[in-house]
Amino acid sequence: MASWFRVSLSLDEQQVVKQQRESHPDPYLRRRMWTLWLLHCGAAREQAAKFVGVDRSTVERFVVEYREGGLQGLCQRAPRSIPTSELALHQDVIRKSFEEQPVRTVAEAAQRIYELTGIRRGPTQVRKFMKGMGMRCQRVRAIPVPPKKTWQSTPRPRPLSMMSS
Repeated sequence: MASWFRVSLSLDEQQVVKQQRESHPDPYLRRRMWTLWLLHCGAAREQAAKFVGVDRSTVERFVVEYREGGLQGLCQRAPRSIPTSELALHQDVIRKSFEEQPVRTVAEAAQRIYELTGIRRGPTQVRKFMKGMGMRCQRVRAIPVPPKKTWQSTPRPRPLSMMSS
């Protein structure tokens, strides 16, 4: 179990941890080093978690990484994979289609994207995708028209009256 593993750093590791906990440019790595240092100094995992500002399970994960890979294992961060949209592959085709014939609604855009690519997305995803391409929704309103001018020579309309026969 990770909770039974006592962290004890060698002299070389202590020097590295002391330097890294203060001056490393990555705040995430500084937090890891502070946690490791506190555990080496005899702090309980709960206390280290509270001091560093992480959850106890995060401290446990740090201990497991240190136990399995040493200081190098603790310093390595797994690269986060950023998901990419399937629509990104068809971005040029979609942009060209929208520039040739602009869409009026997000629903129309979703339908056109489905026709072009075969990928069906909801309005929220389509709106986000279009915004990512640099497009924006423009609000369509009625243009107010001033009242028609009447000329003095024009006779005014008379009110209709009921005529009896």
